[in-house]
Amino acid sequence: MNALSEPLNHPDPVDILARTLWGEARGESKAGREAVARVVLNRVAHARAKGGRFWWGGDIVSVCLKPWQFSCWNANDPNRAKLEAVQEGNKLFDQCLRIAKSAVGGELEDSVNGATHYHVEGLSPPWARGREPVAKLGRHVFYKDVG
Repeated sequence: MNALSEPLNHPDPVDILARTLWGEARGESKAGREAVARVVLNRVAHARAKGGRFWWGGDIVSVCLKPWQFSCWNANDPNRAKLEAVQEGNKLFDQCLRIAKSAVGGELEDSVNGATHYHVEGLSPPWARGREPVAKLGRHVFYKDVG
């Protein structure tokens, strides 16, 4: 069962994370998709270190679905309908599901050195100005200590 067929107030963290990976990094390598998963996990860990909550949420689902954090979930994102419609059996989504299961199971290495943020190479979002990247994988540049 996927998050779209479950009640909205009880989404599955594996499904939500897999959809986030598919939406944010389907054009990246497996390592690039794993890196995005680590950003989500690092945000959850940061929130737990702050007492369980932080402005971006305190668990995988709230971190992924926080408005304006992962653009694939924005209502105006042109690929949002595709994100909601993708199902098991799609080769790339199946890989995202495997990565998400590893992440939720605590089996995913931190390839982004604790990063909690990233952007596509070539962009210069205001939050990244003056900060040094901690990693670069594929077309994504990763940062920590933002927020």
